[in-house]
Amino acid sequence: MNFKKISLLILLLLVADQALKIWVKTHMHLDESIMVIPDWFQLRFIENNGAAFGMHIASRGGFDWGKLLLGVFRIVMVGFIGWLMYHLSCKRRDTPKGVIAGLALIFAGAMGNILDSAFYGLIFSESTPYTVAHFGGHYAGFMMGKVVDMFYFPLFQWNGVPRLLRFLVDSNNYFFGAIFNLADTYISIAVVYLLLFQYKFFSK
Repeated sequence: MNFKKISLLILLLLVADQALKIWVKTHMHLDESIMVIPDWFQLRFIENNGAAFGMHIASRGGFDWGKLLLGVFRIVMVGFIGWLMYHLSCKRRDTPKGVIAGLALIFAGAMGNILDSAFYGLIFSESTPYTVAHFGGHYAGFMMGKVVDMFYFPLFQWNGVPRLLRFLVDSNNYFFGAIFNLADTYISIAVVYLLLFQYKFFSK
């Protein structure tokens, strides 16, 4: 897989991620839901300040240092993965196409969430439970924007879940209550794929 094809793949993944996020941001108010498949799949608009699947790095004081550190980490990771893809595709001719595709998914996923954090606060008004955001606002500074999430799969309600497993359910005890986006999906699929099917290449 040559570098032009990799770049095109990443561009297509980013466009899909950003197009969906922008549509949700400009057509839904915060915490609004659209039922796609009854009792199983919803588009539910939330925003988060942190990592994949709504996790957050706590920080004290008025400035969100945890969010800044996360942003810096993502940028460093994107830079490293970009270099690794270039090195493997141009210098290592024995690299399986699946390895490059997996790294491209991780790159696109990390980049997609970086774009939210970096620019959404500068170009959108704030989303609220009562108002839909629009272009031309300014609700946060550079790298302080919120990440848009929308995929919600409340598979079943698990009442009486043990305390140690509370992270597996949401506030209403629905199993897999995480709400996530396309960028998170790219990263998750790629990591699982690389671990299961390409571990031999990385263990060389």
